[in-house]
Amino acid sequence: MRLKGKVALITGGAAGIGKATAERFAEEGAKVVICDVNEELGQAVAEALGVSFCEVDVTDRNAVQEWVDDVAERYGRIDVLVNNAGILRDATLVKVKDGELVNQMSEADFDLVIAVNLKGVFNCTQAVAPHMTRQGDGVILNATSIVGLDGNFGQTNYVATKAGVIGMTKVWARELGPNNIRVNAVAPGPTATEMVRSMPQKILDRFRERTPLGRLGQPRDVANAYLFLASDEASFISGAVLRVDGGIVVGT
Repeated sequence: MRLKGKVALITGGAAGIGKATAERFAEEGAKVVICDVNEELGQAVAEALGVSFCEVDVTDRNAVQEWVDDVAERYGRIDVLVNNAGILRDATLVKVKDGELVNQMSEADFDLVIAVNLKGVFNCTQAVAPHMTRQGDGVILNATSIVGLDGNFGQTNYVATKAGVIGMTKVWARELGPNNIRVNAVAPGPTATEMVRSMPQKILDRFRERTPLGRLGQPRDVANAYLFLASDEASFISGAVLRVDGGIVVGT
């Protein structure tokens, strides 16, 4: 019961790593509140796990602020924020064939991924930080990715957000540390979420071949990393980026 009595907010909690993290935190005694844009799935997960759910779009600052303030009023405090919500809209920067531009990443897809994966983290953290500051402690955990460290083909927008999250994590660890607020990031490798499992088998096989441990990560593997960083066992860890990737070597 490493999180007994702690109040934890998890964005994007209706599926994948967010759902697994909500389950692990609840198992360890936390009062968990998840948010997601998928109301139907979010409600079903909340009922199954015995946690609370609120439909929130992390790109909507007003909705985020209302959600955070409501949780703080209801429970009297906020101990942990997991900024997990994120999306993919993959494409190469440009595709040129026979000297002609035939395709490129759209501006709309670039802007949308930035809005969810980067500004959404900013919105949620900025809403939560004053509550944690007033209570004199807290933990903020941000979802980055190994591609935010190593880059990846066809993911200009996604990599930009995940690299940006690493930078914000380090800034906030310095800014919020004097208030006893720890800020860390978790960088998963290929993880067998619903989204990843829908990829072509040859891509999944390539992931396994490049991973020394010989398998994809499971959402619970990443959830366990979040659990450790949220717990008092990590009380002197801040500004860190924890890779949970099986030792994968990212190729081109």
